[in-house]
Amino acid sequence: MPMTDTAFLDRLAAIVGPSGLVTDAELRGRSANWTRPTEPCAALALVRPRSTEETSAVMATCRAAGVAVVPRGGATGLVDGTLCQPDEITLSTERMTGIEPVDPLGMTVVVGTGATLESVQDAASAAGLFFPLDLGARGSATVGGAISTNAGGLRVLRYGMMREMVLGLEAVLADGTVVSSMRPLIKNNTGLDLKQLFLGTEGTLGIVTRAVIRLRPEPAGYATALIACPGVDDGARVLRAAQSAFQGRVSSFEGLWPDFYRLMTAPGRATPPLGPDYPFYAIIEVECVPEESDRFLGLLEGLMGDGTILDAVVAASEEQRRGMWRIRDRVEHLNADGIDRAFDVSVPLARMDGYVRGALDRLAAIPGCRAVVYGHIGDNNLHWNTTRLDAAGNAAIDAAIYEPLAELNGSVSAEHGIGLEKRAKLKLSRSPEEIAVMRLVKRALDPDNLLNPGKIF
Repeated sequence: MPMTDTAFLDRLAAIVGPSGLVTDAELRGRSANWTRPTEPCAALALVRPRSTEETSAVMATCRAAGVAVVPRGGATGLVDGTLCQPDEITLSTERMTGIEPVDPLGMTVVVGTGATLESVQDAASAAGLFFPLDLGARGSATVGGAISTNAGGLRVLRYGMMREMVLGLEAVLADGTVVSSMRPLIKNNTGLDLKQLFLGTEGTLGIVTRAVIRLRPEPAGYATALIACPGVDDGARVLRAAQSAFQGRVSSFEGLWPDFYRLMTAPGRATPPLGPDYPFYAIIEVECVPEESDRFLGLLEGLMGDGTILDAVVAASEEQRRGMWRIRDRVEHLNADGIDRAFDVSVPLARMDGYVRGALDRLAAIPGCRAVVYGHIGDNNLHWNTTRLDAAGNAAIDAAIYEPLAELNGSVSAEHGIGLEKRAKLKLSRSPEEIAVMRLVKRALDPDNLLNPGKIF
């Protein structure tokens, strides 16, 4: 059947209803994704199912027609994982936003994967509980997108990646088969853990429609400080000391290199609590009751006494705490300065200092390149932002950031996924044997390559 056959689109509209199918000018009014805001969505049509059943019927219809399907959540990804071709359908979860009542005893909630992270956080908070996953795009990023990329965010150090927050899920395969494992169980050793097939695989094996999310007790309070250290290794020693002192309750340890700190605290932006000329900065946050604040202060003072910390400011109020986090979170300032190419890598903490120094030296030698580095260093994750140059300049930037990772046993993607952007870089982090097994799983579940084709591989 020709791709332009209106009978095909009519069959999709019959499944999802007239308002569930978006085509032509209305579809072109939607952007391709977050990083391409002026580029229109190129798909043949956008389909908006309301349920697992409708998603199953859509997939069966597309398979019968031989039409590829690209899943779409909040479209906030940074590796072009939701880009479409003109002969493909994009399937949006935007109408699957339901959040069932929270189970306060089991500390779980069942959600549609079109629900935003912020809406799940709010539902958990209303029940006196806590959904730990937090990203800057919390108001737009969806549960399904977080599952598809195994998102991390600001609290991985204490609570883990999205993988640790999903107890069960429901997914639709390429042929419309529904795989449902919605058990709200922390322990369930009954053979293959099938939900893991859909976590971090970027919609290439199935489309997740519902999930059982694990919630946690709401933290009683926080102790937060911005510290300055002689270097990254000293920051790592601060983290180790805090983890020991507070028995693993350090929820965040965010590293800020000097150029990033200065840009984020430039006039008109966040107020700088510390001077601009220290070699390394970090925001450390511990979950604790107010009575433990003296212990937190004592820990920092002791580390200042031996030179591990050069200077520090402890947040004395919630507003001061939020002010510190604004320094880390408002990365839109980098875009305003033209430093808008984003990179996301992982490096073992013991080798991070040498890696950053070497990469900065290589980047400084590229004409026209500006670069800043920051990230979740407590869980090995660095974010780079650089200027956007011509093809040769961008290739040189990529080489400076990615090439050292193979020797360091690092990763070309910490939490953003592979998508289209990093396909050529995958071999730097995965062996040929690993990639072959991934392809084998893909062929087993999607032999016709209809689900998000071209992504990852």
